[in-house]
Amino acid sequence: MGEPVLIVGGIRALLLQALHPRTMWGTAQNSELMNPDAAWARLGRTVEFVRVRTYGTHAEVERVGRRVRKLHSKLSGLDLRTGETFPVDDPENLLWVHMGEVDSYLDVARRAGVPLTSADADAFVDEQRRAAAVVGLDPADVPGSVAEMKDYYARMRRQIFACREAREGLKRMFSPAVPQHLMPLKLAAPGVAMLVVSTLPRWARRMYGLPGLPTSDLAATLALKGLYRTTHAVPERFRYSPDARRARRLTREHEAGLATWSMAS
Repeated sequence: MGEPVLIVGGIRALLLQALHPRTMWGTAQNSELMNPDAAWARLGRTVEFVRVRTYGTHAEVERVGRRVRKLHSKLSGLDLRTGETFPVDDPENLLWVHMGEVDSYLDVARRAGVPLTSADADAFVDEQRRAAAVVGLDPADVPGSVAEMKDYYARMRRQIFACREAREGLKRMFSPAVPQHLMPLKLAAPGVAMLVVSTLPRWARRMYGLPGLPTSDLAATLALKGLYRTTHAVPERFRYSPDARRARRLTREHEAGLATWSMAS
């Protein structure tokens, strides 16, 4: 999760999540997501939630989870197809958002060349069920392996499509409204958006009305590998965020402790 290339995965997740119409409508109707002047601040809050959920202490994670669950419990959305009102924290919506993150981070990591075995990939999907619990899902109802995740998407593809709000969000990626001090990001946005879009599954790209060609998959994979290798030319103290450096240090200390215990026993 600390690899810089996974920023692509985070943005990919947003596009994938937007393909569930109720998820998209519930978000658009209850937030400032569709307001270009406020969307950046909302994205910042989402990034902060993911940061705490990934690297925070148990107490910190429980605190942000409790806040998010309380907020979601008060919100409802309007299904623009049927006129039906639905709760934003409907388990189907929460699960779709969760799986969009898990699939996106794992797919980008593996294609970029992050060293993960098939067992590692299954472990990641399984471990992320703890993240699902933070937003209110029962981990037992959440896919816990790559195979289960693939089956989940096979079922869901018959129920999703790119609604108007999702298509508008895609367009904004190419020319986002950003704060003045981050204006250089606006110049880089078209290139980043092209890469992110090309990492989506072919069926997702087609839902957005974009080509779903194998050549796009290959180009995206090569670009991700290049980004990953480039970032690894940067010293670790600059490559990773303070949270990621701390997590890596704790992991190494834990592994060293296990090795010492094993040798002593």
